[in-house]
Amino acid sequence: MTESEFWALVTRTSPQQDQTELADALKQKLSLLSNDELRDFDKIFGQQMRRSYSWSVWGAAYVITGCDSEYAFAEFRCFLISLGQEWYDKVVESADELGKLEQWPEKDGYAYPFVDEYDLIAGQLYEERNDDELPYVPSGQATPAGKKFSHKKKQLKANYPLLSAAFPF
Repeated sequence: MTESEFWALVTRTSPQQDQTELADALKQKLSLLSNDELRDFDKIFGQQMRRSYSWSVWGAAYVITGCDSEYAFAEFRCFLISLGQEWYDKVVESADELGKLEQWPEKDGYAYPFVDEYDLIAGQLYEERNDDELPYVPSGQATPAGKKFSHKKKQLKANYPLLSAAFPF
């Protein structure tokens, strides 16, 4: 599996695409892959999850939603991956770029940039087929890369001006 093939599989059709529909679509696409392709897909997904495991990206999630748990941050990173390679690369490079995203999936009238267990779909399919788990790949760092973001409004506004304007405190 190439990275281009990976991105073609995970990228949502629109920023507002329903999260359940998105996960179901990925599951349907992945069900057509061989076991080796599922392994390769899972490896690339894990690499992208690790690449976005930074305090600057977490700070963006915090400005948008108040994201304050590892689990929610993993779901947020799944959302970033679902935006596709172009958006993902921009946000990993400069998390405030996410403030330029014009449409967001919503829940109860608020932005809901989370995709539940998107990163687990390949492993679940593999396990259903083989009655065995995909090989474990260490996640790398124990803590996010970079310097931890400040929760102070003044610092958040300075570090995330686009997001702060789009999601006022």
